[in-house]
Amino acid sequence: MNINIPISWTKVATTSDFDSKTHKIVRVGKKQIVLFKRQDEFYACNNRCPHEGYPLSEGTLSSECVLTCNWHNWKFDLASGDNLTDGDRLRVYPLELRGDEIWLDVSEAPAAERQQSALTNLQDALTRHEYDRMAREIARLDKAGGDPLEAIRQAIHWSHDHFEYGMSHAYAAAADWLTLRDKVAASEAEKLAPVVEVMGHIAWDTLREPRFPYSDGVEDYDGDQLVQAIEDEDEARALAFVRGGLRNGLSYSDLQSDLARAALAHLNDFGHSAIYTVKIGELIEHLGEEVTEPLALALVRGMIFARREDLIPEFRKYAENLGKWDYQGQETVASADFFGKSVNKSMARTLKCSADPKALYDALLGALAQQMLAFDLTFQESKNNQVDDNITWLDFTHGITFSNAVRHLCEAQPALWPQGLLQMACFIGRNSSYLGDQECGGDWQVEDPVTFIENSKRGLFDHSQFEYIVACHIVKLTYAVGDEVAAAPDAPWVGDITSALNRFLHSPLKRKHVIRTAQQALDFVARED
Repeated sequence: MNINIPISWTKVATTSDFDSKTHKIVRVGKKQIVLFKRQDEFYACNNRCPHEGYPLSEGTLSSECVLTCNWHNWKFDLASGDNLTDGDRLRVYPLELRGDEIWLDVSEAPAAERQQSALTNLQDALTRHEYDRMAREIARLDKAGGDPLEAIRQAIHWSHDHFEYGMSHAYAAAADWLTLRDKVAASEAEKLAPVVEVMGHIAWDTLREPRFPYSDGVEDYDGDQLVQAIEDEDEARALAFVRGGLRNGLSYSDLQSDLARAALAHLNDFGHSAIYTVKIGELIEHLGEEVTEPLALALVRGMIFARREDLIPEFRKYAENLGKWDYQGQETVASADFFGKSVNKSMARTLKCSADPKALYDALLGALAQQMLAFDLTFQESKNNQVDDNITWLDFTHGITFSNAVRHLCEAQPALWPQGLLQMACFIGRNSSYLGDQECGGDWQVEDPVTFIENSKRGLFDHSQFEYIVACHIVKLTYAVGDEVAAAPDAPWVGDITSALNRFLHSPLKRKHVIRTAQQALDFVARED
């Protein structure tokens, strides 16, 4: 099928213009184009380098027709526009000599062709984590009339089998970045930035990673058998059930109840499985069902490889306490009842008020917020910690984001409240040894929680964090807090949870512990004898 491209020929110069020079800058509408003469041949290209916009008229043209931008040494085949150093292509223009007149065709390619070109170039940029280039290609996709979210859809299909252990924070945080884009962005730059942040995180997490193909078996869907396959760490069988369900017309929301059971069957991977189960559903709402299969496969693989933390001594009584849950505990409960309690004492206190899961949830969430306010930052800064005391802010933020996931999953499936609430208690008990004397609130108290949360969301656009893992925890926590406050604006913990967010956003987050790591290595090796 031939596509008729409208041609727009424009006279731009004459050959006599080059009697004493080898290049000439011309303007056609808003375009700034540079003409080059090499021997008896003429060439035309955009004057601005597609890298950072420096003038190619100041570049160097070789005898082999290679144009070099002298600012960053990008090289282009001037005849074709190909980038010889792996990067954005250079726009070149068809040129005709009509007598001594130089004419250019400055017409644009069809929108569909320009969109596909942007997506093709975007995949190339993603494989090398070229953040600035990804931003430019998404902007080009948008300018050509394409949907910027198509970049993320394609990236999920490109990347999902490059995660050896399944799910990535990049996918989980994408849901909140896109909510920020839809609900808060007010300018073109603010609409572009969250998409670029998602693409950059996916690119970083898959940088130089090979493919780890998923098995391709298909079985008729059975939720109980899917949960058991995950429990048995049988990836091939679990994936076969997922594929069977989706290919028989089930949606992610149809699978989510069974995935929630698997996510909360253990204290899984520091709460990640539950968080991911919720966030994948939200991401599919943004992007559509076409990304369901790759996301669901990555999620299930992540559950297969998840750490079962209730099997280690610290949390070993989790299963025993879950077996004791009878919804008969009638004691009233408050957040203060959990402050300073160990893992086992926190779970025991939870059982005493099992009759009212909602009240218990409020008390546990309030305790987690108070812990964030009382986190002793000296543990984060210490150079002499034991390995099991390597505590940072992220140990505390996860308690809140996990709780938010628990509420969503357990409101949809009330039978899961015992698992979710006991696991929240485990978070409280684990963090109880790392608290200081700081009173709850203090200098971090906010006068208007709703306004504070909205202002915090606006601050996410230009977060300035180099590490994606830090930025994604900031966006996830901000949205988890906002979601909880919106769901229960009069809850007793609203003041504490917004104050906790305020403290986290304005406190240092030490990410590299050079001396601590060295000292722990020396201590570890010394004990090997």
